[in-house]
Amino acid sequence: MSITFKVGEEVQGMRVAGKMASEVLDFLTPHIKPGITTREIDQLAAQYMKKQGSVSATLGYQPSGYPAYPASLCTSVNHVVCHGIPNEKPLRKGDIVNVDVTVIKDGWHGDTSRMFMVGEVSIAAKRLCSLTFEAMWHGIARVKPGVHLGDIGYAIQKFAEGNGFSVVREFCGHGIGRNFHEEPQVLHYGKPGTLDELKPGMIFTVEPMINAGRREVKELGNDGWTIVTKDHSLSAQWEHTVLVTESGYEVLTLSAGSPPPPPFVNA
Repeated sequence: MSITFKVGEEVQGMRVAGKMASEVLDFLTPHIKPGITTREIDQLAAQYMKKQGSVSATLGYQPSGYPAYPASLCTSVNHVVCHGIPNEKPLRKGDIVNVDVTVIKDGWHGDTSRMFMVGEVSIAAKRLCSLTFEAMWHGIARVKPGVHLGDIGYAIQKFAEGNGFSVVREFCGHGIGRNFHEEPQVLHYGKPGTLDELKPGMIFTVEPMINAGRREVKELGNDGWTIVTKDHSLSAQWEHTVLVTESGYEVLTLSAGSPPPPPFVNA
């Protein structure tokens, strides 16, 4: 599959879908506190998507070799790196959880995720969540025509490893549009000047998974989806969907409740 370039109404469709995905997270934010189960979070999201007129891209999603994904979003708690399936276990004070939402609106996909801290969390957990957010933005801030995908990965890797964390290699960002996953693959590590050159109209996700310990991961149990850190260390992830514009970038997954970019982005 080759990279698709979006123009005009296609970009506008992606803006609408991206904002809707982010608004699901806005809606969920006050509900994510000690005692709620991730299944309840999933049910709240499903109800909200129905109300806003979008549908979940993850519910029933079944790439080749995988079982059908059984929920409307992904909830990855503590040492779960990604693709955590909502369940009946209540969140506890001190947990961190990534909530990853992808909606479809009028055929277009909006994909975003945020970290949530459940009650008071440890200084180490808070630092991991905060610096993973900054790592994502170090990648996004590099986006403009003429830059290469390797430049994005390098910026993320340099920042994360410079702060004593490790970058997961097995999962990456991706192109997105009418399909959930399109070209290109967006690695969160790499060498400057390598891989595809960015051009206006490209839309892809930047979604680094950063571990507090070693970078190695493994599949948990046999559900076919849940990925955890091999050393049981905490993991965090943030995700935005980004459009390459004529002069830079536009983040398509922003809404009223989105955390603002770090100060260095606007400096």
